[in-house]
Amino acid sequence: MAENRQIILADNQDITRLGVKTLVRLALKDVEGLAVKELSRRAELIAELKENPSSVVVIDYTKFDLGSTDELLNLSERFPFAMWVLFSDELTEQLIRRLSVEQQFCMILKDDSAQEIITALKCAITGVRFLCHQVTNLLLTPTTSQELDDPLTATERDVLRLIALGKSVKEIAVERNSSIHTITTHKKNIFRKISVNTIYEATKYALRAGLVEMVEYYI
Repeated sequence: MAENRQIILADNQDITRLGVKTLVRLALKDVEGLAVKELSRRAELIAELKENPSSVVVIDYTKFDLGSTDELLNLSERFPFAMWVLFSDELTEQLIRRLSVEQQFCMILKDDSAQEIITALKCAITGVRFLCHQVTNLLLTPTTSQELDDPLTATERDVLRLIALGKSVKEIAVERNSSIHTITTHKKNIFRKISVNTIYEATKYALRAGLVEMVEYYI
């Protein structure tokens, strides 16, 4: 609920924090009792999230006290009730695709319109994921490269693609003219090779690797 959330502005640039504060006031002028805090250090962010785990964190991770995107993902896993609004002009295609399956991440770019940024903030404060139109268009565009060091064979990649599209082992066996036993073996090998235990995790891998396009996934 909105009344249980607060906005954390995690950015080292004064001008960015000032601009975001203005947009926050416009976006959430009707939300009473909503606190807005400005932080510039990772330790401060962790301490605040421990105190208020349902906060909305507006962050440009490239301008904050974080060493890598993996560190950002680790924080999001550590605080699963927080919403993260990535507000940056340095979101790479690889990062966007990697985060596209993480429901607690909103993504907006610094050259988006004020109205789109306001919409993103409104969504985040109610716990709804928002992707700006530029990010959405990128996700709907076929990938040009595959994930590096892919351990899967061509057959395993195709089976994983079908799994990610929600097909059952039986359906995949029929589609590939294989036995259920063969597809089950492929599935076990796939899960072992990419170090996942659930279909959800396997689907996230398939999306990141470009085996399934977002437009296919949401149809």
